[in-house]
Amino acid sequence: MISCLILGSGPAGYTAAIYAGRAGLNPVIYEGIQPGGQLTITTEVENFPGFPEGIDANELMENMRQQALRFGARIESHIAVKADLSASPYKVWFDDGSCEECLTLIIATGATAKYLGLDDEKKYQGIGVSACATCDGFFYRKKTVAVVGGGDTACEEASYLAGLAQKVYLIVRKPFLRASKAMQQRVFDNPKIEVLFETNTLGLYGEEGVEGAHLVHRKGEPDERRYDLPIDGFFLAIGHKPNSDLFTQWLKTYETGYILTKGQTPCTDVPGVFAAGDVADPLYRQAIAAAASGCKAAMEAEKYLAANK
Repeated sequence: MISCLILGSGPAGYTAAIYAGRAGLNPVIYEGIQPGGQLTITTEVENFPGFPEGIDANELMENMRQQALRFGARIESHIAVKADLSASPYKVWFDDGSCEECLTLIIATGATAKYLGLDDEKKYQGIGVSACATCDGFFYRKKTVAVVGGGDTACEEASYLAGLAQKVYLIVRKPFLRASKAMQQRVFDNPKIEVLFETNTLGLYGEEGVEGAHLVHRKGEPDERRYDLPIDGFFLAIGHKPNSDLFTQWLKTYETGYILTKGQTPCTDVPGVFAAGDVADPLYRQAIAAAASGCKAAMEAEKYLAANK
């Protein structure tokens, strides 16, 4: 019987394993489909405290992994495919056919950014393509970037990038913005932001990174116009999908699928089950926030186990 089972290996999962290990809970962590989490698809991390010169994202996550191992965590590489949270001990099945039973479960499965589905998005991942302006915007100071999307998130990202870049194009496939009136006004009032309505991205180009985007205005219409837009960075802001599908039968979620927790805690409505990191965070989606929630989840798991001996 596992005292503390952790699903996911981003900053939330590894931090939870570090704290649970130090508390003597002998945690078992399943790394899942993307060891190291979403952070590993970027390059350098400059906003994680303690690294004044920045740190390579994969190095940061490997450091967390080694720290978890140091405190006794057992790390497995399989992917969870089914869960039963109807009663304790809770059960989770994996893609190799195995099943683990646990007294506490920390869900740190993260959220996946939505992409347009272009082959070029994968080709230029980390060298011009990003799904997080807060994470990567710093690298585009005084450069020209494009943001794809028409909702509040896209407008927020465009406004944030306008504080760093010299020019921001907001690529919107509809003839209007879906964002709130206040956010729309922020965009329209910013001289650095130019909105390209009724525009779709067909692809990206560049030798060693993104140098521009292939765009089409009014696709499929008689006045369709195709052209190339020189840019240095391409930011996706069309939403995220929390990796919570396995648990929605058992746990309360927001309409968007993010797991609902109680107040400022990682506690779900199922005793002994906790959610940490981006899977329960529709607002911030930052590595440091995820790490903090992983810490909270491990501390709550320790408290729960002590109260239910």
